[in-house]
Amino acid sequence: MDTLRAMALFVKVAETGSFKQAAMEMNHSNSLISKDIGKLEELVGARLLQRSTRKIQLTEIGRGYLEHCQNILSSHQDAQDYVQDMQGRPKGRLKINAPMTLGITALGPAFAAFTALHPEVELDVNLNDDPVDLIAQGFDLGFRASSVGVDSNYIGKPITTFSLHLVTTPSYLDAHAPLHSADQLSQHNCYIYSLAMGKNQWPVNGGMAVSGNIIANNTIFLKEALLQGLGIGLLPSFVCADEIQSGQFVELLKDEPLPTLSFYVLYPSRHYTPPKLVKFIEFMQSWFNDEQSRE
Repeated sequence: MDTLRAMALFVKVAETGSFKQAAMEMNHSNSLISKDIGKLEELVGARLLQRSTRKIQLTEIGRGYLEHCQNILSSHQDAQDYVQDMQGRPKGRLKINAPMTLGITALGPAFAAFTALHPEVELDVNLNDDPVDLIAQGFDLGFRASSVGVDSNYIGKPITTFSLHLVTTPSYLDAHAPLHSADQLSQHNCYIYSLAMGKNQWPVNGGMAVSGNIIANNTIFLKEALLQGLGIGLLPSFVCADEIQSGQFVELLKDEPLPTLSFYVLYPSRHYTPPKLVKFIEFMQSWFNDEQSRE
């Protein structure tokens, strides 16, 4: 039995709570995972998982053993990363979490360009707008765009900043009373991004409460809805810059200062930072610096 592989499969089953999901993510069959974990239980002389038709739970011994397995696998990865670093070439897998909208609009070309330079690095990308615990879910790094500070449990590297824009369509302005001040936002149909820190409290003029008949957890969806000419939205530049430039969107209250979104890469602190992670972060910083210079 490959003990390290069995430990890795056990960790994945524990993290996902599912043999099927673990098999998909690890590219192994259900039967292989079940067989390896069975052998692992024989090796340690204790049951690690309680299996039922509905769910899988860790035993008390399994919970303690999980932590040891995670530490062993992390140390093994550090050793491999050290060898790669000494040989001067990054290789291996980076598991990445990123916001859905940023992934669709801004990150795809950057990630593809990185793999062109480093073909031995595999990027396993998960796009998700919901809060994610990078450590608990086994991510090597994550991207966040936020107007507040980064989570202190991680190392945060600033990549770039994005501006926010208050936008609507020319047809909406033609059909509604003009908007001359932030106080008048309460009289308009404002589409709300449900995952924003303030939600319906927009950061205009010290904070303005708004309301509207569309609330969504994705800003691309909100952009498409706004293009129908029935509301006002607060969107980041990576979502609406093209529409502003083309005239499909009109910017409102341009003299009102809006906060910027800081774009960070976050990663758990480790004894040894692998070269693939270092190279990737350096590349992303350089990519967005070049992007800004082209604007």
